[in-house]
Amino acid sequence: MSPLAAFTDPLFRLPLAAGLLAALTLPLLGNLLRLREEWLAALGLAHISAAGALGGMGLGIPAIAGGPAAAGVAALFKGFAAARGNTAYAQMILLGWSTTLVLAANTALGESLAHAMVDGQLYFSGWPELLGLGMFALLTLAALPWITPRLIRARFFPEHERANRLPAWRWHLAFDLLAAAGMALGTATVGLMGAFALAFLPAWAAFGLASGWRAALLVSTSLGVGAYLAAFVAAMAWDQPFGPVLVAVLLATAGLVRLSGSLLRAGKRVP
Repeated sequence: MSPLAAFTDPLFRLPLAAGLLAALTLPLLGNLLRLREEWLAALGLAHISAAGALGGMGLGIPAIAGGPAAAGVAALFKGFAAARGNTAYAQMILLGWSTTLVLAANTALGESLAHAMVDGQLYFSGWPELLGLGMFALLTLAALPWITPRLIRARFFPEHERANRLPAWRWHLAFDLLAAAGMALGTATVGLMGAFALAFLPAWAAFGLASGWRAALLVSTSLGVGAYLAAFVAAMAWDQPFGPVLVAVLLATAGLVRLSGSLLRAGKRVP
């Protein structure tokens, strides 16, 4: 298939649009997860959502509903337990991994469904995934201007919240739920590792190159969307599974961006 046909074929328009929304929004969440030093959340929530989606499908519930529900419950539990850092997310990875494999071994079509959640099922995405990610993108773009300054202040000036007795749990819980929904919808669309790579790698590269927060948002979203479109064309042109191709393209491009940031900083230090 030619590169142009990958974008114009009516059969793939819905999957292309759904994945594009995931590539736009997950890097934005990745920046805040990295700011909070909770980047492992992306992988933990992706594992929980994959297990929830698989368990939901076993009960006749669509993956687009089961995954976000399970990830939302995990985020609520973490929020009310006041857990901070990556420990809670490491436990989510182990719980999600073991649950997914047990469900795959004991449900009809479980193995094939588990592979679909891990590898991604972008080509089979339709209106439910597109509508879900569309509503999530609108919610994210509306919520970030309110949440972001509060999370930045909480990260660098935690005493401000305590001294003024601010209800900090509100924005921490709101962001936990937003990240859970994003990772669940992303996992149902581009797969577990694809969603994790979109949340982790663009933010990692942007933090090594950008000179400020807004620049980091621009670099990470540009990298996520650009890598997604390149992976979509490459997977279609060479008839390859999309999830692994997306991860490979993100690794290569994020590595180059991070390296360029290191070279720029080294050049500025040379008199």
